[in-house]
Amino acid sequence: MIPPPRTRLEIRDLRLILALAKAGTTAKAAPVLHLTQPAISRALISAEERLGVRLFERTPRGLVPTDAGARVLAGATPLLMSLGELEASAREPAPAPQRIRLVCECYTAYHWLPSVLRDLRESLPYLELELALEHTSSPVAALERGEIDVALLTVGRLTRAELVEQPLFTDELVFLVSPSHPLASKRALEPNDLCAHPLLTTRAPVDETRWFMRRVFGRARPRLRVEQLPVTEAILEMARAELGVALLSEWIAGPHLFRSGLVAKRLSSGPLLRPWRIAHRPDESGALDRLREALVASVPRTRTA
Repeated sequence: MIPPPRTRLEIRDLRLILALAKAGTTAKAAPVLHLTQPAISRALISAEERLGVRLFERTPRGLVPTDAGARVLAGATPLLMSLGELEASAREPAPAPQRIRLVCECYTAYHWLPSVLRDLRESLPYLELELALEHTSSPVAALERGEIDVALLTVGRLTRAELVEQPLFTDELVFLVSPSHPLASKRALEPNDLCAHPLLTTRAPVDETRWFMRRVFGRARPRLRVEQLPVTEAILEMARAELGVALLSEWIAGPHLFRSGLVAKRLSSGPLLRPWRIAHRPDESGALDRLREALVASVPRTRTA
């Protein structure tokens, strides 16, 4: 940290200069500053000597600021106001620590969320952020019971009107295949392509599985061969071995695309975007607004082929 510069003028000098500029003479400034006229004259001379420039021209009509004096006057008022604000904030009690427990409905967000929370703690030291991983499988119920303060949701729906819900962002679900896989040469995938090859994915809530089927197949309900694996590396290795098509969030897929040789594909209908929302109880502190802004600004993105 760079130390502040040593100054030659003091706060009392600034108050003196402002009073003299307004009064015009040492005699008129004396009662304002509760000093005698000779004391004010000596204080002005002392300030000018320490600064090394004349701040006022002495004329028959009174004191007239020099160019240097005008520059000091222009900065004196905002400087004194800033000092007053600093003193007022120092006298105020420190804000009480605010503890926020939050959970994500999908584990994929934990690939980048911890770093966002770390940065937010640095900018808001009074905010205590804690991940409540034990409520990942049922975030809405935990929020409604008051066991957590914030839930990041994909498909979960609130049932209580007093809770607040706001849109956050979307992440894209991408399909990964080996470069030698039959689907790798296709510009985009059709829904029927997913029926012809095993789908490799992580374990997902039932509601999210329903969302995926509705979003991809509409009213049709084809029987898919789905392999749910708990470890991302296993999904990627099976995709490399051409044992299926991996379905992963771009947050998980992104770091592997450029070093694993896998190819990411979209559906012909366009990106498969999964909407995220933030849900919480009413908040008047502004902390949750800051949390939402930080989340939106920090979402990683991946480009697919």
